[in-house]
Amino acid sequence: MTVRNLEYLFAPRSIAVIGASDRTGSVGGAVTRNVLAGGFKGPIALVNPAHDVIDGRMVCRSVAELDIAPDLAVICTPPATIPELIAQLGARGTRAAVVLTAGLNAPAADGSSGGTVAQAMLAAARPHMLRVLGPNCVGMLSPGIGLNASFAHAPARKGHLAFVSQSGALTTALLDWARERDIGFSHFVSLGEAADVDFGDVLNYLAADPNTTAILLYIESINAARKFMSAARAAGRTKSIIVVKAGRAPEGAKAAASHTGALAGSDDIYDAAIRRAGAIRVSSTTELFIAAETLARARPIAGECLAIVTNGGGLAVLAADALSLGGGKLATLSAATLAALDAKLPRTWSHANPVDIIGDAPAARYVEALASVLADPAVDAVLLLHAPTAIVDSTAIAAACMPLLLATRKPVFTCWLGGEAVRGAKLASLAAGLPTYETPEEAVTGFLQVVLHRRNRQSLLETPPSYADDLPRDANAVRRIVDTAQGDARAILDEVESKNVLRAYGIGVVETRNACDVDEAVRIAGEIGYPVALKILSPDITHKSDVGGVALQLLSAESVAAEGERMLERVRSLRPDARIAGFTVEQMLVAANGIELIAGIASDPVFGPVILFGAGGTAVETLRDKAVALPPLNAALARDLIGRTRVAKLLAGYRNVPGADLAAIERALLGLAQLAADFPEIAELDINPLVADEHRAIALDARIRIARTPERGTDRFAIRPYPRELELLETIHGRLLLIRPIRPDDEHRYPRLLEATSREDLYFRFFRAIRSLGHADVARFTQIDYDREMALVAVDGDEIVGVVRAISDPDNARAEFAILVRSDWTGRGLGYSLMSRIIAYCRGRGIAELFGEVLSENARMLQMVAALGFSVSPQDREVIAVSLRLDNDIAPSKEGITVADQPEKERSK
Repeated sequence: MTVRNLEYLFAPRSIAVIGASDRTGSVGGAVTRNVLAGGFKGPIALVNPAHDVIDGRMVCRSVAELDIAPDLAVICTPPATIPELIAQLGARGTRAAVVLTAGLNAPAADGSSGGTVAQAMLAAARPHMLRVLGPNCVGMLSPGIGLNASFAHAPARKGHLAFVSQSGALTTALLDWARERDIGFSHFVSLGEAADVDFGDVLNYLAADPNTTAILLYIESINAARKFMSAARAAGRTKSIIVVKAGRAPEGAKAAASHTGALAGSDDIYDAAIRRAGAIRVSSTTELFIAAETLARARPIAGECLAIVTNGGGLAVLAADALSLGGGKLATLSAATLAALDAKLPRTWSHANPVDIIGDAPAARYVEALASVLADPAVDAVLLLHAPTAIVDSTAIAAACMPLLLATRKPVFTCWLGGEAVRGAKLASLAAGLPTYETPEEAVTGFLQVVLHRRNRQSLLETPPSYADDLPRDANAVRRIVDTAQGDARAILDEVESKNVLRAYGIGVVETRNACDVDEAVRIAGEIGYPVALKILSPDITHKSDVGGVALQLLSAESVAAEGERMLERVRSLRPDARIAGFTVEQMLVAANGIELIAGIASDPVFGPVILFGAGGTAVETLRDKAVALPPLNAALARDLIGRTRVAKLLAGYRNVPGADLAAIERALLGLAQLAADFPEIAELDINPLVADEHRAIALDARIRIARTPERGTDRFAIRPYPRELELLETIHGRLLLIRPIRPDDEHRYPRLLEATSREDLYFRFFRAIRSLGHADVARFTQIDYDREMALVAVDGDEIVGVVRAISDPDNARAEFAILVRSDWTGRGLGYSLMSRIIAYCRGRGIAELFGEVLSENARMLQMVAALGFSVSPQDREVIAVSLRLDNDIAPSKEGITVADQPEKERSK
């Protein structure tokens, strides 16, 4: 649904417990005690027809007896009672409910529609926009306001981490775990069956919650993939998101018609989705809290090179091993840094990174070593490892180091190894806000999580287009092939058809032709030229080599004829049920340094199409060296996909073997992503092998499975691509401007727009005096999710001269607009043109209403929106609300207003 009314769930002003009880051992009793003991400051009402008083409080017999409509109702009554209770609460004005009750999947009592109790509950809630958390959940806690609407066994401490879980058992276990470690929460949420409020809704709310700095998720499954990805990507731009995803065991697509479909298991796809959302996936609850503490405390990191300063060589070895095994990098200290350390440290120091300053090091030696290492430009972060000694007190060392460590902008991680002897040093580090760990391995894990978080957040900057101008793309040719196959009621394209599809999208293929029998195979082989490969052609045989259906390096007509007859005999013996249509004959590729790869498209029931890449060949499912990515892709994301495989090291070249043509491989992956966008009928596509050498990347074998679908290609994508189709050229006031959606690379252009705009015009736009925006604000304006927001910019040369924005609610029912035109472009018709474009866009998206606010002194803006058909409603003396219905109005004619009529200050909040 939406974030609408979620404020009543997370920050209610009043609460009612429906099914309140004083009975020990009951859910109603536990919830009543928790709500009353939580410290909530607002009114609390108790409802139970069988009680008059609970804990000295008067109890209402029914919802009708409540003095006020509670913002939040906590319901723990039998399943059959819940739909009617929801209807009564909604009618009274309640807008959120926590339904703890299980068993709502049973048939509804009236049986009229054959629906379940849960469906009846949602039907009762919908007319009132009453939001439901649960059913079958533990409840939720918001310690900052004293809200404990749960039957958890213990309260949560106040903090800045939000935890959202699908598992009730894990919810209570982690709550207990966190209390022991003094870890606090802004919100602690058990989703239960998530009939209404789900991960996407909660992430949408938490993204804007100032009290939440990091979000921890325990996920078993995702239902609404695009909503989840949109919400996670929005939250991930400003918050740290850490995910534990249950179910790492291979599930796979056991009935898949291709290697690609079989290899793209759901866990790999969740990995890809979590990565693309800018989040971190961890494998255990211990790692979950290491990540939470690290990301809550660690400073931002600019690079990935770590320096280690220690008083023990053994500690350094443990840390360096963990760093290397985790794919991290030790910083290479500069000659100047080494010289500075030589001058300050004993001759027996390690003379390299890790910097072992020797066990007898006094506090001053720590400070000198840390100062030299932190000053090295090659060092991106520092890990301080310390083991206690009898020579110098650990607390004194920490006290001496803290001023330096607080002054640096570089991330510093600390590990004070030991117990009571280092307790004071640990407390000093924590008080200084430095992440502190029990072991060197945990410290390195924390550093690597920061590195991974940095890498993953980079993917949020990537907004691939819906199509690339420089990518070969003959959609008409592919459409003819797909339509022909569907007209023949075929689900599998033959090899020639499959390769023609690839060729149409710029993916290299060897010449391949079909032959109906052995004689035709011999003739075609002579036309292609020897050597050739001969393969059986059958719609029923997926993996031809498994039945002896592949023969390579055939050098003559005689060998083709003989091998063709033997192949028919083998295949008929091993697969007597298979229909044999003949053979495919293909040119043999001569590639001395060729590396066999696999690339393809698989379809996931949750996240839609995914692109797979890895090591190929006949042993592909044994090697299982593969990675997957969610489309759309661009060159950077394609390179990242390649780099996440082991075969990438071979592709880079080794010894006297040159590196492969990585650009050709990237183009093949981009072609696959474009095919997935253009043709939703492609359910699976398999290129195995894709042979790459230093000159090219060529598909030797290909297989495509198609299926009918009512969806458009990118509608299946979990991430909406950059909508290049919205780009257009328009002449305004004698200048040819490019009107297009905003992109992340506009981040350097947006501040120039503000600098060239007058203070008055900026005030009309932002309702406050500003001269510039910080990096986070500029990033928020330029790095948008096109599925929930659109910003159209007018570009003159390399300068943005105007921008109009519409942000829709997740229901796609209403959108708020904002517009800014550079001061020297006012009065030229640009504002009217941009507003007309955003109105047309919102109407096309099915948005019912466009609204905004205008300062009452901004007369020209009010004149323009009136000309565009907006209704005007004064809110107070300073602000006027304007709105335009898009579901029943006629678009204004651009000729209906002259340039002279168009306002100079076309601004709205």
